[in-house]
Amino acid sequence: MSTAAASSNSKKRKRDAEDAGKATLTLSTQPAHQVGPVLASFPSLDPPKSLAFKCYVQKGADKNAPFEAQPTLIAGEAKTVEFFTADGPLSSSGCSYMIGVHDRRTNTTTLRPVPLHILTRQVKALKNLRPIEVSTEERMQQRNNLGETFGTKKAQAAIRARERNRVDIDAMKNVAGHLQDTIMQNTESLPTAEEAREAADSSRLIPPYNADAQSPKDVYALHDIIPEAEFNALPISVFKSAKSDHDRIKLLPFNRSDWLKLQIKLIYSAPKPNKGELKVVYYISTMMAFYKNSRVVGDKDALQQRLSSTPPIVVDGLISRFTEKERSTNRPKMTPQTETMLLTYMFALCLRQEDYAADVETIAHDLSMPPTKASNLFKSLGCTIKKLSPPELKERGLPDSAAETKRAVLKVPLEFPKNRVKRARR
Repeated sequence: MSTAAASSNSKKRKRDAEDAGKATLTLSTQPAHQVGPVLASFPSLDPPKSLAFKCYVQKGADKNAPFEAQPTLIAGEAKTVEFFTADGPLSSSGCSYMIGVHDRRTNTTTLRPVPLHILTRQVKALKNLRPIEVSTEERMQQRNNLGETFGTKKAQAAIRARERNRVDIDAMKNVAGHLQDTIMQNTESLPTAEEAREAADSSRLIPPYNADAQSPKDVYALHDIIPEAEFNALPISVFKSAKSDHDRIKLLPFNRSDWLKLQIKLIYSAPKPNKGELKVVYYISTMMAFYKNSRVVGDKDALQQRLSSTPPIVVDGLISRFTEKERSTNRPKMTPQTETMLLTYMFALCLRQEDYAADVETIAHDLSMPPTKASNLFKSLGCTIKKLSPPELKERGLPDSAAETKRAVLKVPLEFPKNRVKRARR
């Protein structure tokens, strides 16, 4: 045999030897839904090697789904311990598990997907035992013991303070009846919920009202706001000589108001001006002037000079109803309470003049007042703040352009805002 032939045979034998050490990988040909092997993990205790496990599938599960995707559970029972799946097969979108079976005869490894189960255990002797319930008092005592032993000085001081402030229930048993009788005696004089509501309604800083009114016009009577003597004294005859709305505005005690200008224009746009409406507008103008000159209400002469066109009976009425006398000087002064009354009386007249849908923003602007404050005062009268719908605009004779204006609308039955109960700070 030549040297070249011997070398060729040697390489062939070497290649055959290398191929003999390699295995062929293949996937299992069994149906995917058929029960197969399971990969189990026992984190705390290994089961006996002779322990047999059973596989259970959840009722109603899709039996045609792959075995590793089915909701299965495995369980086995030893002499003293039970093993079972903790939370069903572990699923993960990032990886999957496979088990391979190697056939030495054919040198082939068959792979099959399997589910992974994390098993837990239950000791049979402890299965039916319930944990001893610990009362709140015992738990607190144990917590205090730990705090006294390992807590900081601040924590220990807090524990001792709680112990000092602790109420001895046993010592209170003998006086519980006496305390209950005392509480009952002291609460007999407290008003009922209905009495408290009536007292709150009667103390509101608003004009007298009719809670049973069936129409907005019947809620606030005109002469409950403007006394009849003052109403009759209002000088509107001077308006007959005025030739234009500009001249009429100048006759008002307060004429720097867009709301008043609009009301004068509306009154004189009618074929025959309504004298009652003109008197209401004049009185509202007087109240605005009185509000703007609140700093000089203590000096009647100075106030009368600034309200020169207003009859003295009207000025005296405003002072008597919307001011309080100072104790030190005995001079009239407008307080926050009387100022609120002045504004709510004024706003009630504005509602009357605007068919019970008052323009909040314009009135607030004329009084140099935040719109939020004006809205809250209108709400205290029983109004809701909203934009009028097209039918409501048509009913009041307002143009479509007024749809974007927020108005205070008086509704019946009358409902006042409820007082908010503030939560106590800890």
